[in-house]
This record gives sequence, structure tokens and C-alpha cells, in this order.
Amino acid sequence: MPLVVPGLMGTGGDDKLSKWQNELMGKKLGDQSDQMTFAKKDLPQQHRVIKEGDMSTQDFNQDRLNIHVGNDGTVNKVTHG
Repeated sequence: MPLVVPGLMGTGGDDKLSKWQNELMGKKLGDQSDQMTFAKKDLPQQHRVIKEGDMSTQDFNQDRLNIHVGNDGTVNKVTHG
């Protein structure tokens, strides 16, 4: 049986995460939006971009969007926390 933690899972936050995953996956971040780029100015205020191999804090902030990018700058993972 999977572990369910109140406030972390099944709260509707998955809908927001799915939206951001659909918007960002496979794109690069830039100054303007087009088919292959997402404008940084349109990201939520609480976000961080984590490059491949970068260190990041392990503190949990449920409102923060974590955008993981590869060495070429392409988004390959999006999480909350």
C-alpha cells in the first residue's frame, strides 16, 4: 500500500503540477515564448531552475516549482517542493 501523507498528496496540487509539466517539458527557458521556448517572466514567483549536476537545498516548500533542466537547457523534469 502506498504511503499517503495529508497535505502532500491528493490535494489537487497534482492538477497544477500537471499543468506546468505540460507547459514546460521539452522546452527551454528564455525571454519570450514560442513553440520551443517558455518565457521566464511567466513562471510563478516561487520557482527555481535546477541544472543537471547542480546542488540544491532539500527543504520542502509546497508552493515552489522546481524546474530541472539538462545540460542543453531543456526542461526534463518539473516538481513541487
